[in-house]
Amino acid sequence: MSELDSRINTDLKSASILVVDDEEANVRLIEKILHSKGYKNVASTQKSSEVVELLTIHHSDLLILDLNMPELDGYEVMQQLKQLPKNIVPSILVLTAQDIQDYRQRALDSGARDYVTKPFDVNELVSRVRNLLEVQMAHKYMRHQNEILEQKVWQRTHDLHKTRLQVVYHLGRAAEYRDNETGLHIVRMSKISAVLGKKAGMPDYECELLLHASPMHDIGKIGIPDNILLKPGKLDESEWCIMKTHAQIGADILSDDDSDLMKMAHEIALTHHEKFNGKGYPNNLQGDSIPLVGRITAIADVFDALTSERPYKKEWTVDQAIELIRQESSQHFDPELVSMFIEILPEVINIKEKYSE
Repeated sequence: MSELDSRINTDLKSASILVVDDEEANVRLIEKILHSKGYKNVASTQKSSEVVELLTIHHSDLLILDLNMPELDGYEVMQQLKQLPKNIVPSILVLTAQDIQDYRQRALDSGARDYVTKPFDVNELVSRVRNLLEVQMAHKYMRHQNEILEQKVWQRTHDLHKTRLQVVYHLGRAAEYRDNETGLHIVRMSKISAVLGKKAGMPDYECELLLHASPMHDIGKIGIPDNILLKPGKLDESEWCIMKTHAQIGADILSDDDSDLMKMAHEIALTHHEKFNGKGYPNNLQGDSIPLVGRITAIADVFDALTSERPYKKEWTVDQAIELIRQESSQHFDPELVSMFIEILPEVINIKEKYSE
């Protein structure tokens, strides 16, 4: 016997059955028959108006339903059931004195799975009940298995996503440590970027991507020689040309990945040093031709760098950093984003304080 057959046979007698008939004698007779055959979970009502409520409470697997009733007839009850969630709707066995083909066809079209006429043969009724319950319990079992599978797939996807984010974060930290930065810089600038992205109208999903993609903005510094990257003094022209290649190096490192996260990380690495006036690098992009995430990251990165102490510089005050950003509006930075950044400054300061060195 298969696992499915075993499970169905085990659950069959415990299945929930609801009997609906306005005649008390009919209800009692059907209950007695079902109990005699070992069915333990049988409920009943003579009021068809109670069916929806009872199904919601009991989650019945089988509804034995009379057609001719004074409040709502069987057809009206079945119409009501179409408004319920699919996992609540039971298999329906119509039991009625009407033996005209039109009635039978209408019942089946209305959602009934089977049809038995009164007076009925007990053995026939029991067989039809068993058959409908076997099908219903099989469907129930398969739904349960599908839910388990979906949960496993979700968990596996979640774990893979979490692992990818950890790799992304550590890649970002690797670049910062080479440049005498700390891991908290990429935490702060990524959170500031996400807040500014939300202010700029980015959807929540894209803001979440921005939060996790922006830490890799300087990953290309891995490819810059130490004598240039760690030089304490000012870079000469040839050294500066090499330093500027880190944007393209970072983009190359993050290329050839079709995930939304890595596509955005690639875009940020390539464009976060472009300037609104077209005098940035590596491609001298101008204005809105610079991707929004590049323009956002540029402000967040510069602000946090200015207001953080480094071995080669003292930290600026927030007011000093904001003054420079104002001065660079329409030059280095997108003027609309500068205005938005100033509006969210209290949130930015909270991030700075929460993730201070």
